[in-house]
Amino acid sequence: MNKRTNVKAGLFGIGLQAYWDQFTGLKDRLTGYINVVAKNMEGFDAEIINLGLIDTPEKAFEAGTTFKCADVDILFLYVSTYALSATVLPVVRKANVPVIVLNLSPEASIDYASFNKLKDRTAMTGEWLAHCSSCSVPEIANLFNRCKIPFYQVTGMLNHDPHVWNEVKDWIDAARVARIMYHNRLGIMGNYYGGMMDIYTDLTLQCATFGGHMEVIEVDELSGLRELVTAEEITAKLREIENAFEVQPDCSPSELNRAAQTAVALDKLVHKYQLGSLAYYHKGSGNAANENTVSSVIVGNSLLTGKNIPVAGEYEIKNAQAMKIMDSFGAGGSFTEYYAMDYNDDVVLMGHDGPCHPGIAEGRIKLKPLQVYHGKVGNGLSVEMSVCYGPVTLLSVVETGDGTLKLLVAEGESVPGPILEIGNTNSRYRFPGGARNFVESWNKQGPAHHCAIGRGHIASKIKKLGEILNVATVRVC
Repeated sequence: MNKRTNVKAGLFGIGLQAYWDQFTGLKDRLTGYINVVAKNMEGFDAEIINLGLIDTPEKAFEAGTTFKCADVDILFLYVSTYALSATVLPVVRKANVPVIVLNLSPEASIDYASFNKLKDRTAMTGEWLAHCSSCSVPEIANLFNRCKIPFYQVTGMLNHDPHVWNEVKDWIDAARVARIMYHNRLGIMGNYYGGMMDIYTDLTLQCATFGGHMEVIEVDELSGLRELVTAEEITAKLREIENAFEVQPDCSPSELNRAAQTAVALDKLVHKYQLGSLAYYHKGSGNAANENTVSSVIVGNSLLTGKNIPVAGEYEIKNAQAMKIMDSFGAGGSFTEYYAMDYNDDVVLMGHDGPCHPGIAEGRIKLKPLQVYHGKVGNGLSVEMSVCYGPVTLLSVVETGDGTLKLLVAEGESVPGPILEIGNTNSRYRFPGGARNFVESWNKQGPAHHCAIGRGHIASKIKKLGEILNVATVRVC
């Protein structure tokens, strides 16, 4: 899995070979700047392929081939001084990955007094060139625009500038998530909840946009695996359930055993197909074995979601993708929808039946029996939790009417207060501008009624992921 998830970031600086004989020490100084960039980037859990200073077109062609062979996911171009755009284009065209232009001054400002005290005008020019990092950025931008090459910028200081390294880290994180999505194997088991037209999606479009593989799975296979589960495996899974959840007294031993048996079968299914996420739904009507299976999956699917294999109910493939994105950013990614509004407290109530994400729960998750799954067949155990209090991000993968996907994002806050204790996930969310404005802005973008909720404010990272994937990103708050 490391080969699939370990992001590779290419780094190169640019300079002008003609300067090196003219200005003593300038090349070494600029190389030192590049090494500072590389050292900072290495702290962001990425493999850095640093090719140093590229100062001729010939070296640029070689660098492009090296980055291509290394299979880099993203390219960082550090502009160290004035350099010709001809030392940039061959690298970027051959690598053919998103490029981030680092326009970083070595210091907050030139020391004008010391500079002007230098007696040697050649030394003065060399010192000027060591601070000349912004000079060729317009030239590079012009080149990229005329060549139809998208590019992004980080502008600031090489040292003592947290904004710069936060931005660089976000780009590396976004590239990692893009890589994870490219290699992800999404299981789709069962069928759509009939008539829920907003969740229908084009599977080919999903793969064209995110990459990955769709593994179509029959519920019958899960039922078959369930029959092969041993008593020892059930006992071990029951221990896991006891550790993960606060099992309520009215959960019967027979229901716990039923859920544990299905959870073991789900583990086997995930292992067989090497799944990184799953979307499922099946009525189970008319087949007792399948009804027994699908009415007992919530516990096992919640455990999988907590192990970085997010599971979306109601066959919501788009939301399984959104949940995987959120989880890959380390934010969680729990299945949710908004269902009511509290105008007294100006909050939106959100939640859903089915699996939860244990990693973002506020306190212990309660395991409760339900006598009926509303709108669905059967009964069994369900999970009840709230998302931990504090900043949250909502993400929806939206299928538009023009044959494309877009990412819809909102940032808010999970706040304490009364919830509906009905055995589902339930939380209260406050948004900038108020509940009414959030709901209208969100609805205007035409999302499906499900979305993924994650911990923390990561809209800026999702925006960068959209840029890498060439997917429009809309942020409503």
